[in-house]
Amino acid sequence: MKEKIKCSDEPMGKVRVIRDFLPSPEELALKDETVKVTLSLSKTSVDFFKKEAKKYNTQYQKMIRRLLDEYAAQQ
Repeated sequence: MKEKIKCSDEPMGKVRVIRDFLPSPEELALKDETVKVTLSLSKTSVDFFKKEAKKYNTQYQKMIRRLLDEYAAQQ
């Protein structure tokens, strides 16, 4: 995203707040059966997961996988 985001004070219309269903980084460090895929992610996202994985002594790929699993389970 190289374009700057333009913010305004205009009304946003009807807004709906949804509950936070995403797991914490601690919960993303669990093991599970896997299937290999190729996926391109933003550097910012990968850097975040690498930093969090280092804190919990786990692999960042596992944390991303658990995040996607939790999201899919909620749908």
